[in-house]
Amino acid sequence: MIKILSIMLVMIFSFNACGQRNQSHLHRKIKDMDTSKIKNVTVKQAIDAFQSSDIEKWSSLFSKDAILLDDGNPRDLKEFSTHAITIENFVSIDKVEDQGNSIYGAFHSDEYGDFKAYFKFHFNKEGKINKLEIGQAKY
Repeated sequence: MIKILSIMLVMIFSFNACGQRNQSHLHRKIKDMDTSKIKNVTVKQAIDAFQSSDIEKWSSLFSKDAILLDDGNPRDLKEFSTHAITIENFVSIDKVEDQGNSIYGAFHSDEYGDFKAYFKFHFNKEGKINKLEIGQAKY
């Protein structure tokens, strides 16, 4: 009886810990996801960098004055590029639109859970990303 009770307590605390915000454990980042649908080279580099939490590579693809819109609301790109990139990732790429500039797929966030998301990349004349629109997708 004590053994069964001990196992049940371990299971309860294990499930509880996974749902806590700001947890100290790490979830597996999906680095080797199929990105073959992405034909825009810079977008593919950006998604690959995002998936592997390569902040330096990710940031190098953006212009100095780049902006981020999250569900249409302005958000700090630097904060996103140093925090979210470490705890969020696409689980799958479901569709690509706008000549390869818009990515839609299943998304995981250690903080907010699982949902469908989009990343829409816009470029300046030098080929740098000057605007990134992100948000929850409905498709």
